Amino acid sequence: MKILLVDDHPMIRKGLAATLKFEEDVEEIREASNVQEAMGILPQYQPDIAVIDLRLGKEDGLEVVSRAKKKDLQTKFIILTSSSKKDDLTRAQEIGVDGYILKDAFAEDIMYAFRVIARGKKFFDPELLQYNQSEKDELRELTPRERDVLIELGKGFSNIQIAQSLYISENTVKKHISSILLKLGLNHRLEAAVFVNNTMNFGH
Repeated sequence: MKILLVDDHPMIRKGLAATLKFEEDVEEIREASNVQEAMGILPQYQPDIAVIDLRLGKEDGLEVVSRAKKKDLQTKFIILTSSSKKDDLTRAQEIGVDGYILKDAFAEDIMYAFRVIARGKKFFDPELLQYNQSEKDELRELTPRERDVLIELGKGFSNIQIAQSLYISENTVKKHISSILLKLGLNHRLEAAVFVNNTMNFGH
């Protein structure tokens, strides 16, 4: 397994490299400190896994993931960061990362995540699951019909389309949306669409 470590702190790269070298299936580890270096290595090296810091100095580590995905590489991407902000996690999920791990995780936990992701599964730091849990708690406040409307919002449907889909009046749709936004603490329907696509999976 070939690994690329992208972090602007040399000590973090060296520490992570030292930990990874104990893994039997790790063949080679390369390092980069910024977006340009990473993009210079990725296409030729084509690592199995790239571990990227979310914040590379003033640069955004997700830029590496975004550019690499346009090149259709088979690399799996793990964000290793000190940020537990919900917005950062959401951005990472939307761009399609395979893992999101906090830097204060134990070395054993980081290695476990590597093995999970190497097998083709996704891994998100357990500490971050509290966000999803709180969101599920909020969803319990919604009525079954409000959930239906929220799912349709997630598809990008207009009020008229939602009304036709659920066989209710457009006015009823508007009332449901107002109630949904209030219960979930959201400001507008776009936020509701992002929310549903990140947290709900009712098989629709």
